[in-house]
Amino acid sequence: MMEKIAELKKIGQSLWYDNIQRDLLKDGTIQKLVDTEKISGITSNPSIFKKAILSSARYQSSMKIMTWAGWNSKEIYEQMAVEDIREAADLLLPCYTKTNGWDGYVSLEVDPELAHDAQATVADAKRLWEWVDRPNLMIKIPATHAGIPAIRSVIAAGINVNVTLIFSIQRYQEVIEAYLQGLEDRVRAGLPLHQIASVASFFVSRFDTKIDTRLKELQGDAALQLCGKAAIANARLAYQLYQSTFTQERFLALKQKGAQVQRPLWASTSTKNPEYRDVVYVEELIGPDTVNTVPPATLDAFFDHGEVRDKLMASSSVDALTVQKLADQGIELEKIAQELEQEGVQQFQDAFREMLQAMDLQRGQYLAELSTLQENVKKRVQSFAEKRFVTSLFQKNASLWTSSAEGQQEIVKRLGWLEAPRMGIPQVSAIQNVVRQLQEDGFERIVLIGMGGSSLAAEVMAFILGKQKDGLELRILDSTDPMQVAHLMQWAEEKKTVFLVSSKSGSTAEINAGFQYAWQRVAAIEPKNPGERFIAITDPATALQELAEKHHFRAVFLADPNVGGRYSALTAFGLVPVACLGVSLPTFLKTAQEMRAVCDSAVPAGRNPGLVLGAILGEAYLQGKDKLTILADDQWLSFGSWVEQLVAESSGKEGKGILPIDQEPALRPDEYSHDRIFVYLRLDGREDQRVEELKKAGHPCLVLPVNGDLALAEQFYQWEFATVTACTVLGVNAFDQPNVQDSKTRTKQKVKLIEETGKLELGQPMWEDSAFQVFSSQKLDLKKTGLASMVHQFLEKAGTNDYVAINAFIERNELHQIALQALRKQIAEKFHRATTLGYGPRFLHSTGQLHKGGKNNGYFLVLSMDAEDDLPIPDQKISFQQMLMAQALGDIEALEAADRSVLHIHLKRSDLELLIKNLSSNS
Repeated sequence: MMEKIAELKKIGQSLWYDNIQRDLLKDGTIQKLVDTEKISGITSNPSIFKKAILSSARYQSSMKIMTWAGWNSKEIYEQMAVEDIREAADLLLPCYTKTNGWDGYVSLEVDPELAHDAQATVADAKRLWEWVDRPNLMIKIPATHAGIPAIRSVIAAGINVNVTLIFSIQRYQEVIEAYLQGLEDRVRAGLPLHQIASVASFFVSRFDTKIDTRLKELQGDAALQLCGKAAIANARLAYQLYQSTFTQERFLALKQKGAQVQRPLWASTSTKNPEYRDVVYVEELIGPDTVNTVPPATLDAFFDHGEVRDKLMASSSVDALTVQKLADQGIELEKIAQELEQEGVQQFQDAFREMLQAMDLQRGQYLAELSTLQENVKKRVQSFAEKRFVTSLFQKNASLWTSSAEGQQEIVKRLGWLEAPRMGIPQVSAIQNVVRQLQEDGFERIVLIGMGGSSLAAEVMAFILGKQKDGLELRILDSTDPMQVAHLMQWAEEKKTVFLVSSKSGSTAEINAGFQYAWQRVAAIEPKNPGERFIAITDPATALQELAEKHHFRAVFLADPNVGGRYSALTAFGLVPVACLGVSLPTFLKTAQEMRAVCDSAVPAGRNPGLVLGAILGEAYLQGKDKLTILADDQWLSFGSWVEQLVAESSGKEGKGILPIDQEPALRPDEYSHDRIFVYLRLDGREDQRVEELKKAGHPCLVLPVNGDLALAEQFYQWEFATVTACTVLGVNAFDQPNVQDSKTRTKQKVKLIEETGKLELGQPMWEDSAFQVFSSQKLDLKKTGLASMVHQFLEKAGTNDYVAINAFIERNELHQIALQALRKQIAEKFHRATTLGYGPRFLHSTGQLHKGGKNNGYFLVLSMDAEDDLPIPDQKISFQQMLMAQALGDIEALEAADRSVLHIHLKRSDLELLIKNLSSNS
């Protein structure tokens, strides 16, 4: 292969790639072609983009975002085309620089509908040139009668031009003249020539296709002997015209001022007739100062078995003789060329129209996902654009969320997540080194001890990405339930395990308790150096950093202090765990950077995935659709728990808030109130039918494709951006959590009481039997006995748009999950209310803020149970079960202090099935 490339260079021919597709740009295919010097340019046309956009899933998510923003099909096409052209131009820029602007170009065609309008073509060429804004762009202009003066004007404007759809020698002469006149216009205007490039695309194989058909109709040996010869003869005669014109004094004078020749480019060089050699239109047109743009199959074939020889420099009368013989058969090349020009223009116009029509159909489906939100979302996105919202966001304009001076000061310190995909790069090497050492030392498992933002992203990564080759298996400890602690520690001791102690503040009570217990267990096994089993992730100068250094932890990773916990998925809090799983950090961050790039202030608001999603969530809230219901295919089911914290804790305050509904048991579409907006994270389409039914019932139901494992990095950034955007619509501060502290304070008081007295009283139950105790400040009819009756009385008070939150301070395990999901389904079917499920104390760091600070429309069913076995917390005068109950009672008090409706059911023994059976009985 390298020999062929060297021989082509020596002769002076460049190979360009007649193909562009986002898949090839993203998966490294085009990068490899450029790096290996197989190609030194790229050409595109409406037919190529039609095939790419309609056949590749990569365009669908972009198209959907712009559709939701209210864009039409042509606007969407142009945006996607420009993105691809820019990316291709950037890949080719080193080639452009290395060759001093001789090669390294990518071509983008003007609107094919303008082929017969010179002025409009010029205007469109200038518009596209300014929009793409790359020096190695070529604007493609068709060589129609109207295109000739347009070429002159565009060259005179200093724009690179690829003149396309040239078939005849006569028209080619006009093209050359237009190029020279454009250069001369610049000279007269005192403008430079040295940065202007142009190629003249002479279409080849289509000539043979049309002429061969006519020759076969004529039959006769003389006619049949001419099959397959017209195209190459015509192209070689064009090359002779090129040689004679660009060696004359007229051009040489321009060359002295810096002008380049206008190279002939051989286009349409795939072989249409299977009887001909598949690389004939490449091999026969190799010569100095030429370009051959080839489609993928022809490129592969040429490097497989093509021959490299200069076939153009030796002038021959054979080509002119071939043309004469064709004329003798009644075939006039100029007439054929005119037909081909008209057909070529029509073909591109048809492809363009067909693409837009197909996109219109797709847009209709996407708009249906918005239901009644369509117009309001469009207006909101337009408003964001007019107010330059994204620019203000990246400028850290805290007034977007609050007018409070104190609040604004805090917000400015919490916007580091905007650049997290880039800021994580310097940590990659250190993280990878530690992971490599863990692998070499035989570690197989990780337990991450964390809460909320320091653990949820890692848990999602473990479920969605899982253990990769050579990676470690990861589980999360984010509970003070003694059985959960014991079971996880048992799992950790089965194989060699490292503990990640992950805390932003470094002082979270649950994390400290988990660490103390793990340290005690590890120290008993490895008393000499237990610190080798621990790694810390925290902000700089925290108590955890001090503790880690004191205990000689294996490593300490410091996160960006300017990123709040729930926005920290792409900081060290997420990067260390995902690297331990065996995921490539550079690839993971690159994927996040791509989402960051399309959320940039330089990108139109309607193309910004984070902004548009945020506008939808905000407008849904304003229309009373405040319950964000997450649907997902199996592999992505866990993602909702991360969204739950992000959205609930960011938006749930000042009596407002978007309530995430995660993993809710499915109901019939007509059983849902019209306070819902659904979002389906689609991987394999398991929920497609359900989504269609929801849309038919009038519910907004967004479908977000999550193709590929590393889509997770994109989703983290998109949802963070969407959440802060939605909060501006709600008018709340996305970065504080003003109602969380009350629960913490009350819990600390109860912990202090336990430390002083050794016990914690639940209080006087309003009802109890041998199995259950019920506590509540609500007015219930105690004459109606039975647990089911008590719960029924409590829940029947809930209004149409209220919700039921099951807050379970018990072990989070599979059996409990199944039982509580069954309870959710019972409640939903009987009372037709939305339900959420949270395990304490985990949910306190997630939805706890919204429970107390959001709209007062929640009915809180709190569950607790006596522990079969308890565990002491080392170095504390309190056990895990006591801490868990202190947290439960502290949160109940905080809820009631916020005037929330609470019913607390305490199980006297660890039998959740008994609870479900009792609640299933008739009240």
